[in-house]
Amino acid sequence: MALARWQPFEWIVAARFLREGRMQSLFIIVGVSIGVAVIVFMSALLAGLQANLVRRVLTAQPHVQLLPPKEQVRVLHAAGDAAFATTVQAPLQRLKSIDQWQSLLVQLRAMADVKVVSPTVSGSTLIQRGDTSRSLSLNGVELEHYDRIVSLSDKIVKGRARLGATDILIGIELANDLGLSVGDKLRVSAASGAANTFEIAGILDLGNKGANQRTGFVSLHSAQSLLGYAGGVTSIDLTVRDVYAAERVAQRIAALAPVQADSWIKTNAQFFSAVQSQSTANTAIRFFVGLSVAFGIASVLVVSVVQRSKEIGILRAMGISRGQVMRVFLLQGGLLGLGGALIGCIVGSVALKLWLGYAKTPDGSPMFTISFEPSLYLTALGLATLTGLLAALAPALRAARLDPVVAIRG
Repeated sequence: MALARWQPFEWIVAARFLREGRMQSLFIIVGVSIGVAVIVFMSALLAGLQANLVRRVLTAQPHVQLLPPKEQVRVLHAAGDAAFATTVQAPLQRLKSIDQWQSLLVQLRAMADVKVVSPTVSGSTLIQRGDTSRSLSLNGVELEHYDRIVSLSDKIVKGRARLGATDILIGIELANDLGLSVGDKLRVSAASGAANTFEIAGILDLGNKGANQRTGFVSLHSAQSLLGYAGGVTSIDLTVRDVYAAERVAQRIAALAPVQADSWIKTNAQFFSAVQSQSTANTAIRFFVGLSVAFGIASVLVVSVVQRSKEIGILRAMGISRGQVMRVFLLQGGLLGLGGALIGCIVGSVALKLWLGYAKTPDGSPMFTISFEPSLYLTALGLATLTGLLAALAPALRAARLDPVVAIRG
């Protein structure tokens, strides 16, 4: 009784109406909780799946890659006796170094959106072992920086990730085809005729058969010497703090320096479109579940207004204002939404844990990780409560407009 005296009038009446209609309140809370549980489960599941797919794509490539600008198309004019002939000739796109790449590196590392920057020298080479020769896409990198972009250390299956002056890392398919192992010597020749002999320090599994057959890594200085890029680099790889802002960062860099900046979003346009489709589907699920919850709450409160018309009329005759009557029903809608959301968050979390326990890969590891973000639950609680308030708006207006005399006589 002491506690009741401290409660506002609207809370007392709203709580009483909910208690008197226990079955109606119970059913609508169950409906709201099921809807919120579906939203929590599907949102966390799709977010985990999306993050896993993006992570798998980005483990083998940088977020943004900077390349030298392409040569411009040249227009040649040939003058005749009475006319001019025009020929459009596309220039030969030769690999060249990025101009003033050292100063650009300093600028990139000073950008707040950029995490890691690594210069790279790439080129086609030929490897020889006995009478056998194979083409090799050779990449010269600074391992301490490049390993934070594409983790070569995690892809080592034999040996270790080490790139000294005479070390080379090759793919596992290439090693199997040529019968190579850690410690073997490998002669690598460039198109210019330059050649060098490297020792295999490690064998990689890059997750792609084609890449494992034709990819090799050496130190940056070794690649510069072999491929003829004395002090130059053919590309600069970098990662950004927000992977979905990679295209925006790439455009900023392209405006800052004369380079071609390609983000992973641009080079994987179809994949990114699929990721956006997943997000759209998730939003659609939330909308329609929320809509069904809103109609459920509104229908219960409309029935409550009809059933309690006399009580509302008596309250109005006693001097209760229209605003107070409205707040009573708005509070009912908000409480129903909040109560159902609390139960729904618990049910959704339990369902996620059960699903993670059953969804396993063939080796018994989790199919992918799901993070239980507090923001997801806060958003679900807020949306469910807001939906309850909005759903209660029409019944509240109807209750507030009741004429006290007509309601009591009815």
